Amino acid sequence: REGLADVLVYHGYRVEAVADGREGLKKALSGQYDLLLLDVMLPGRDGFAICDEVRKVDREQPIILLTAKTGDEDIVNGLALGADDYIGKPFSIAELVLRVKAVLRRSRSGVALAAEIRLAGDITIDTRNLSGSRAGEALQFTRREIEILQYLQQNADRPVSRDELLTRVWGYDRTADIETRTVDIHIAKLRRKVEPDAKEPRNLITVRGAGYRLLVSA
Repeated sequence: REGLADVLVYHGYRVEAVADGREGLKKALSGQYDLLLLDVMLPGRDGFAICDEVRKVDREQPIILLTAKTGDEDIVNGLALGADDYIGKPFSIAELVLRVKAVLRRSRSGVALAAEIRLAGDITIDTRNLSGSRAGEALQFTRREIEILQYLQQNADRPVSRDELLTRVWGYDRTADIETRTVDIHIAKLRRKVEPDAKEPRNLITVRGAGYRLLVSA
């Protein structure tokens, strides 16, 4: 913890670090931080629980999970709870700083959002309020999910690759050598929300070898 704080301070960030999950949750809920870097294996309350509690009240707070649990189930669980990204241990300091910069850069710049997105299956999405409905059923989205949908909508005439989404939505540099499944897992999360049948998608489709397309209704 102290080593990570020293590294981030060295790179110009103002940092508060706590060792206990309960105290961390109190600080996380204060809404005064540009980024939460949560270790999953914390005493008191783990990083998953903190992420879940934060997302109940704030769907825009940037969150990165720091975890030694890099199995598929743990990664899916963390991102399903609303984390923007994850970093698996062991990791290099360069990778940590790169991901922190990317998330902060994206959260500050944002994507220009249309007010509404309409999809097949009686699905409407209110991008400003991070909400929507599917055949009358209420839906909620994180800011990252809305940014993905908006970028795909802006480029609805073509498939968008994973690398392009990492660059334009997550804020990673094009030259960055990043190994992450965050795009695929976020797409899977979105399909559960915006598809009448996630097994046979007709709104958010995969174009084999090319990426993803969003088919927007008039």
